[in-house]
Amino acid sequence: MRVFTGIQPSGDLHIGNYFGSIKQMVDAQKDSETFAFIANYHAQTSVNDGKRLAELTMQCATDFLALGIDPNKSTFWVQSDVKEVLELYWVLSSFTPMGLLERAHSYKDKTARGQATNHSLFSYPVLMAADILLFSSDVVPVGKDQIQHVEIARDIATKFNNQYGDILVMPEFRVQEDVQTVPGIDGQKMSKSYGNIVNIFGEEKAQMKTIKKIVTENVAMEEPKEFENCNVYNMAKLFLEGDNLIALQNRYKNGGEGHGHFKIYLGEVMWEYFREYREKRAYYEKNQDEVREILNMGAVKAREVSMPMIEKIRSATGIKY
Repeated sequence: MRVFTGIQPSGDLHIGNYFGSIKQMVDAQKDSETFAFIANYHAQTSVNDGKRLAELTMQCATDFLALGIDPNKSTFWVQSDVKEVLELYWVLSSFTPMGLLERAHSYKDKTARGQATNHSLFSYPVLMAADILLFSSDVVPVGKDQIQHVEIARDIATKFNNQYGDILVMPEFRVQEDVQTVPGIDGQKMSKSYGNIVNIFGEEKAQMKTIKKIVTENVAMEEPKEFENCNVYNMAKLFLEGDNLIALQNRYKNGGEGHGHFKIYLGEVMWEYFREYREKRAYYEKNQDEVREILNMGAVKAREVSMPMIEKIRSATGIKY
């Protein structure tokens, strides 16, 4: 089974990125053929500074490696190093109804929030479909908000296969039910574009300062508190299990503590959880040439896999004559 994921290098990685897709990919390395890429073409929908995009791409690669992507177990590369994806993007555009893109939740949500409308933002799902389909992906781990994009890829693949035969593999999305949507500090879905993230890496004091901004109900300290809909609890439970999770629930039920106490606890748990990853990141930060070498090797592996597919597509569509 081939598992496929990507992430935009558009800023600091946050816990929504980690639990929504990265952790699933790291876990999949144990028993699946895994493909992970840095979506720098996609990032151009929000990052217009070329120097900044290059910096963010290396930062993202460093973070991915620190969080457990193993180049010996996964194919790990930068999107723009396999340019055949743009060729497939154009081919698939001919099989993509305008109405399908107009119904895309992500596009409507971003434009409603004031992001400038342009063709790249509008056609984002087609490029994502090309990413997925070029590598004959079986499973795509996603957050709840990305399910529709995988469904769009399936719709496009169906139209293409109806025309040219069963060339493209139908991908399936995989959502980890308990982390379908990781809440941000305001209770909405955690997203860089919403400005409500909690970073994975960074200074401990800065991280705690962000955590203290998490929106909570105003309840007297001595009173019991509801944990099910508490933004602090819903972040903390991502890092806890078993007796530790039950103990936190009981602290909410018993009263005598304010939400500020729970925020401090969340910060401590999160800081300890990512301790090993921070140490790995420090190594890769000091050895950026090694990171570049890993990415170059990954691009070679990715092209070896993608070229047979693009050759089939060229032959089927008449591009190869």
